[in-house]
Amino acid sequence: MSAPPRGGVLNVVATPIGNLEDVTLRALRVLRECDAVVAEDSRRTRALLSANGISRPVLSLPAFDERRRIPALLARLDRGETLALCSDAGTPAISDPGAALVRGARDRGHSVVAIPGASALTAALSASGLPADAFCFLGFLPRSPARLRRTLAAGIGCGHTVVFYESPLRLARTLTLAAPLLGDREVMVARELTKVHETFHVGRAAELAAQFSEHPPRGECTVLVGAGPAP
Repeated sequence: MSAPPRGGVLNVVATPIGNLEDVTLRALRVLRECDAVVAEDSRRTRALLSANGISRPVLSLPAFDERRRIPALLARLDRGETLALCSDAGTPAISDPGAALVRGARDRGHSVVAIPGASALTAALSASGLPADAFCFLGFLPRSPARLRRTLAAGIGCGHTVVFYESPLRLARTLTLAAPLLGDREVMVARELTKVHETFHVGRAAELAAQFSEHPPRGECTVLVGAGPAP
């Protein structure tokens, strides 16, 4: 009688958010040893693999087609393969694709292993000087003005530092919509984290909205809101 197939392993691998030196030794080992790499953006992940001399098959898992591609990946895990899940940058499933695959793997009894590393959320908090013993993370805010205001109001109601992500194309508009809610609260915009042009902009929401309207930013932005008025 043949032995039953071994269970698959899904490694959830954090990758650099900008600076390629931020990849961990453990992440590199897992990427070298896995049967295949599952990537949100295969081009970004291939660049990381190439920079570290790693040659592994790369399977695409884009956000717009995530659900349709998951069954084939679960079938690989059912055959006992070891997969390494990577998002475009940072930690998978944190405002990035991956949660559905992780849930599917767990539901089928496969091992899911966290390989921690870079995250814009923790990087921004750690360098902000704002209280981070407790915080409220909102991911990307809704685009609808009404829903954006409701989501942000619920967030600041928690009484802790609030963190959310925003596209540089929508940053000025979002801060303009948020200004009446935030008033004198300290707002910090962390831009291009870990990259050459990393910057932190601090002020009130209305001030920063005017600044970014006049000088549109580049690169993804992490926005932090203090729990009370600016000192």
